[in-house]
Amino acid sequence: MAPKGSAEADRVLLREAAAEDAEPLTRLFLASRAAAMPYLPKVHSDEDTLAWMTHVVLPGTTVWIAETGTGEVLGFASLDGSELEHLYLRPDVRRRGIGSLLLAKAREIAPDELTLYVFQRNADARAFYERHGFTAVGFDDGSRNEEKEPDVRYRWTANR
Repeated sequence: MAPKGSAEADRVLLREAAAEDAEPLTRLFLASRAAAMPYLPKVHSDEDTLAWMTHVVLPGTTVWIAETGTGEVLGFASLDGSELEHLYLRPDVRRRGIGSLLLAKAREIAPDELTLYVFQRNADARAFYERHGFTAVGFDDGSRNEEKEPDVRYRWTANR
């Protein structure tokens, strides 16, 4: 294994997810949400979240993983058609361009349009998407999500 700080350990690669990625993606998802959105209620157990990742997210969406050259998972993006369902990073690797790489992959998969929801209180995520050309097109009161947290609908369209 390459030592931390080596070129191989620092290089970021993207790859399609596989079924065996469910556990590390679930850990990353839970850690990212806890760090970025501590106000969210925990509506599912860790075991239920793993089952959801295994049986819903991985088989039902297109999932791309960002990882180091040594295979360390840094983040992931999940798309359902042109809907960006998830884009999560490990909390300690934010602001290093990894989210931008994953978003670029999402735009490659859905080159004409992307839509997504973000919780209204998630100011960092909102700023990220707005920097990347997304526009808020709707605000909800939280009745559409299981956390009951008000959210924002964002849309990006290609300039063609």
